[in-house]
This record gives sequence, C-alpha cells and structure tokens, in this order.
Amino acid sequence: MSELGRRLVHASGAVVPLAYLAGVLPWTWLRWLLVCGAVGALILEAFRLSGRVNWRIYDALTREYEQDNPAGYALYAVAWAATAWLFDPGIAVPAMLMLAIADPVSGLLSRGELGTKRGWVLLATFGVCLAIASLLAVPLLPAVAGALAATLADGAKPVVGGYVVDDNLTIPLGAGVAMWVALAV
Repeated sequence: MSELGRRLVHASGAVVPLAYLAGVLPWTWLRWLLVCGAVGALILEAFRLSGRVNWRIYDALTREYEQDNPAGYALYAVAWAATAWLFDPGIAVPAMLMLAIADPVSGLLSRGELGTKRGWVLLATFGVCLAIASLLAVPLLPAVAGALAATLADGAKPVVGGYVVDDNLTIPLGAGVAMWVALAV
C-alpha cells in the first residue's frame, strides 16, 4: 500500500469523533464503541504477534519496526478509548482529531520518512493541531498546549524496553493531558 493509502486509512478514523460532533453518535455510545474497538485490536494484535494469523493487510499497513511490536492501529484504538474515558468531549474530541488529521498530514509532508522530522513539518503539524482545537472552541492557552504536546509526540519516537512508543499512542493522550492541565490552571 502506498504512503498516501496508509495515511487515508489513518485519517478515516476521524469519522468517529465527527459522528459525535454531528449528533449521530452519543458520547456514551462513542466511548463504548472505542472500548470494543480497542479490545478487538488487542485480540488481533495478540494473534498477529503470536504468528497465528498472517493476513496480507498487516504487510500493507504495518511498518518495519512494528513487525515484532504492537502495531500502530492497535495503539491508535487503545489511545482513543483511553482518551474518551479520561477526558470530557471538549478535550477528547480535539485530541482524537489531532491524531486522525494532523498526524497523517505530518506523515505526508515528511514523505513517510521515519526518524527526526524537519522543523517546517513540525510547524505545520502544530498549525493543523491548533486549527483543530480552535475550530472546536478550545480556549487559546489549552489549544496551544494541546497542539504543542501533539507536535512533540509526533516528532519523537521513544524506545522503551526495546519497543517503539508510537505517536498513535502519545498524540491523543499527550494533547488531552496538556489541554486538561492548561484548563485547570
């Protein structure tokens, strides 16, 4: 699958929080839907990592560093479920959309290169994240804090115990925490 295809799959997740914003999906249902998605993703990952399933789609959607580590889609699902349960919709929805929209934009701008992203790519990521938060009526200081946290998470791929901590996990949770702290201050 091309990098553009991978990014379109990533961005398609925006349908879930947008369904909430459109009034199609109540917040309670969205939270439980995300829990079901996370459980399903973890089960699929357990089968994939154990070698019990080897579907072609895994080859298309996973990166080299994910071959022996939890794949980004599972971390995406877990992070979204956690974000939905940890924060109210005013924080959770912008944090989720930062992952669904800003991360693929960043990936396309950096041409799918792994590793350190250039400054202009991170600046664009920050701008997209800030626009998302601002359009969703997040006050300026929390919007900036959330955008900054999401941008930092997008620009870093820390390795903990030999596992790459993918930004699919850190973007929504980092942005959510940053906005929550800024709102509390």
